[in-house]
Amino acid sequence: MTTKAAPNRVPNFSAGPATIPTAVLSRAQEELLDWQGRGMSVMEVSHRSKEYIAITEKAEAKLRSLMDIPDNYKVLFLQGGASLQFSAIPLNLLNGSRADF
Repeated sequence: MTTKAAPNRVPNFSAGPATIPTAVLSRAQEELLDWQGRGMSVMEVSHRSKEYIAITEKAEAKLRSLMDIPDNYKVLFLQGGASLQFSAIPLNLLNGSRADF
C-alpha cells in the first residue's frame, strides 16, 4: 500500500466527522472495487453472508475488549448518530404516553 500525504489535508476538530488518516483512506480506496480479492466492495457484501458476520463479530469482540463490556451486555450497532440518540432518550422515558419531539 502506498500512502501519499495530500498537501491540501486540513485538521478537522469538529464534533462530527473527523479527519481520517491517509493510510486508512488509501486502504479503503484500494479495496473499494475488490475487497480481499472477492471481486466486489465490502459495501456490496450481503449483510447475511459469512464475510459480513465475521466483520461484525470481530468488531464486537474488539469493542468488548477495548471498553471491557461484560458478556451479559448486548452490543448494538445502530445508524442514526446524534439524531437517534436525542430522540431515543425521551422516547424511552415516555412510558406509554405521548409527546412531541
